[in-house]
Amino acid sequence: MNYSIETLLFAFGITLFSGLSTGIGSLIALKAKKINEKILAAALGFSAGVMIYVSMIEMFAEAKASLENLYGPTKGFTYTTLAFFAGMALIAIIDKLVPTAKNPHEVQDLDELKDSEEIEKNKKSELYRTGLFTALAIAIHNFPEGFANFIGALDDPALGISIGIAIAIHNIPEGISVSVPIFYATGNRRKAIGYSFLSGLSEPLGAVVGYFILRSFINYAMFGIAFALIAGIMVYISFDELLPTAEKYGEHHVVIYGLIAGMAVMALSLLVLH
Repeated sequence: MNYSIETLLFAFGITLFSGLSTGIGSLIALKAKKINEKILAAALGFSAGVMIYVSMIEMFAEAKASLENLYGPTKGFTYTTLAFFAGMALIAIIDKLVPTAKNPHEVQDLDELKDSEEIEKNKKSELYRTGLFTALAIAIHNFPEGFANFIGALDDPALGISIGIAIAIHNIPEGISVSVPIFYATGNRRKAIGYSFLSGLSEPLGAVVGYFILRSFINYAMFGIAFALIAGIMVYISFDELLPTAEKYGEHHVVIYGLIAGMAVMALSLLVLH
């Protein structure tokens, strides 16, 4: 099916707007001159709530519906579940393969750390790593999302605008989840905002790659498996990276309130989307 240049540019513009809204989230998060540890803990809990809710309520459900439509209820649910846990296994392997002087996920005896300066350095290194993993997860998540947004805008511009706005709402808290830990670890606002924007740029990239390269090969089975994989990756990162780090920086209930707030924001954005 052939589209005019104007239609293609319109659809790409909608997708670009949605992707760059991660940067809006980072600008909001970094507006304050200083972020205290309670705010950091709440923001990390919020980020985990965003990722867990969108993975379990939206992405897993979409993957399951797609695969059940192709393979029937039993096989479809089985394939979705296997892909979900395969995503967890994949990111766990990546976690192990990333070279670090000290694995931040292994419990360390604080007596082995010589002084408070080294403790602070260790905490900041872990935060920075958390931010990078979150950026990676969001970039992977945004890639197929960008393709879906782009195709929707091509088929129905009004629908494309609605989807684009809803996805932008999704991406604002995702931008917060990337920028806050990176800024707190490095003190560099430019770097934090930059990583946030980069994670969002995978959305228009997904639109371009999906349309010009994958259009002839994409099918519901591929989308279903991909969404389930990505859901598993995001849930793993939430439990392995975001929540443990949040607990180290703030009170338990502050983290839980942030978690619930993140879920609530995602729930509202899904209501808009549907």
